[in-house]
Amino acid sequence: MAFDPQTAHSIATAKVFMVGAGGIGCELLKNLLLTGFRDIQLIDLDTIEVSNLNRQFLFRSEHVGKPKAEIAAQSGLELCPEAKITFYHESVIQAKFNVKFFSQFDLVLNALDNAAARSHVNRMCLAADRPLIESGSSGYLGNCKAIFKGKTECFDCQPPAPQKTFPGCTIRNTPSEPIHCIVWAKHLFNQLFGEADPDQDVSPNTADPSLLVDGQNGTGHHNGAPHQNGSSPTGIASTVAISTREQAVSCGYNAITLFEKLFRDDIAYLLSMEKLWEKRRKPVVLDVQAILREPQAILQEPQPLDSDRSNGDGGSTAGDHEDKRVWGIGENARVFIRSVRGLKASLEKLGNLVWDKDDEVAMDFVTAVANLRSSCFGIATLSRYDIKQMAGNIIAAVASTNAIVAGFIICNAVQVLRGNQSGCYNIITRMFRDAVPATAPKRRIRTTGVSRLDVPRPGCVSCSERVEIGIKLRIASITVKEFEEKVVKGYLKMSAPDVELDDASGKIIISSDDAGEGKNRDKPLAFFGIQDGTRLKCEDSLLDDYEVTVTLHNDDHLAEDTLFLPLDAHVEGELAQPTVEPFEQAKGIKRKLEEEILTPGMSGNKRVALLASNSDAASEPNGNGNGLSEDVIDMSHRF
Repeated sequence: MAFDPQTAHSIATAKVFMVGAGGIGCELLKNLLLTGFRDIQLIDLDTIEVSNLNRQFLFRSEHVGKPKAEIAAQSGLELCPEAKITFYHESVIQAKFNVKFFSQFDLVLNALDNAAARSHVNRMCLAADRPLIESGSSGYLGNCKAIFKGKTECFDCQPPAPQKTFPGCTIRNTPSEPIHCIVWAKHLFNQLFGEADPDQDVSPNTADPSLLVDGQNGTGHHNGAPHQNGSSPTGIASTVAISTREQAVSCGYNAITLFEKLFRDDIAYLLSMEKLWEKRRKPVVLDVQAILREPQAILQEPQPLDSDRSNGDGGSTAGDHEDKRVWGIGENARVFIRSVRGLKASLEKLGNLVWDKDDEVAMDFVTAVANLRSSCFGIATLSRYDIKQMAGNIIAAVASTNAIVAGFIICNAVQVLRGNQSGCYNIITRMFRDAVPATAPKRRIRTTGVSRLDVPRPGCVSCSERVEIGIKLRIASITVKEFEEKVVKGYLKMSAPDVELDDASGKIIISSDDAGEGKNRDKPLAFFGIQDGTRLKCEDSLLDDYEVTVTLHNDDHLAEDTLFLPLDAHVEGELAQPTVEPFEQAKGIKRKLEEEILTPGMSGNKRVALLASNSDAASEPNGNGNGLSEDVIDMSHRF
């Protein structure tokens, strides 16, 4: 690129911190070097996988298993030997990467796919008062925008789209889709080999509301309680008498015994709940011994839809790759037995395990379990590849989207170094089909949104000067651990929280020094005298100026699957704007302009400008929701 001497000097002397060396990161590092940046530090915790090689071009097959940050730095130096590139094969959330560390940089560039890490970098840049270029991609969707403290909205100004959840009774009793069985399989992994969560119980739920008949459920149990003798009406041993983990330990993690418990006894117990099946297809029990003798003779498996067999490129995947082959019921049973044995050995050696989509044995377990449960309920079984995409919430990456987003990052970065904040824009890309000619539509990725940066949202938990929020929850039942993990870390995005009563006592409820091992973590909040209206002061020990005051509102009538419910945030006594407003604003602009976009004779440049609001805020790839500004600019000539 050709720049004026002053801009070229600013680029050559700028100290840049690049977070992420994956799909966008590889393109971005190349762009930085070709643009003239010479002092770059980059960080990435991941290692290179075979699946990365088709789009992360800085890596080769001989690099598989090596740190992404290290190999990206090496490849960058081969491209530009005179550059100074420092790499860190670590997590950016570690305490060593504190405000002082971030303060040394002129510019921070985010190329992450992890929402928690992105939020953390956002807050670090706000605390250090350093400009951040935030970016993200998801399939054909891409986004890039600049963040300036106190002047533009930050990453946390718009709440992320909530993850889709499913009622516990659907997961445990009446699955009807493959995703229900996959969620159940992941819950089972945690129950057997990880840290068991009572909210992820996999045993049949006798408290299912659809069982209630005149105060009793359809099994004859009053108020959803099991028979006192631990048996079902049919004489089958109750599956809710002891936990799944206890049953596994009692049988020594015998794979055959576990199979019979999960896919024979539990299913038979569900069949005893006759009311459940009045309007539903009844499940069938599986006989492991018969399956292992005649794998294809026991049950005719539903075949996956053609879309399930597609690789996303329009070609057939059958036989193209082992992971894309749909296993038969006999193979699922054998993989289940083999993976249980492997995971048991890991559990004995390492202690509680954490499910990871990239752990081959753990992924085999979830695939086999999900398919076996699908077979019980007449649901289409899927390939290991498809289940991995769903279990790991994976959206196929598109190399061209990453390249476009990386280019936009450079455009915004150059404007930042020029001191031209007004020249930075929020840019959105998406894929759509050309309307002309209608007889031969083509898929193309285009810049469909270029808007001015929005102002900070009042009440944002990260960038407001003083934040006070309200939370609805069940004070008598929510534990300190749940409050810390779901509210303080999950919702408030604090990495190392300290929480104390906001009163004269200053009693400490959560301490970052405990490192998750406090003796009171399993006790309910009410144990500490917390009640309706209690205020808690929450601070992040990694950030000196990040403090949120939380007022707790007791609500015993929250939905069963809702742990807490945030109320509208307040800033220094003023009611914050409703969080839904930006979404409605963006949708309104979209509806208004859709008619104009189709106006005959409109120029291409004007159509690009008008399409700026044609990406719903809720679909933004970083999950942030932009609330697109009405001040849309025709930027088609700038890039």
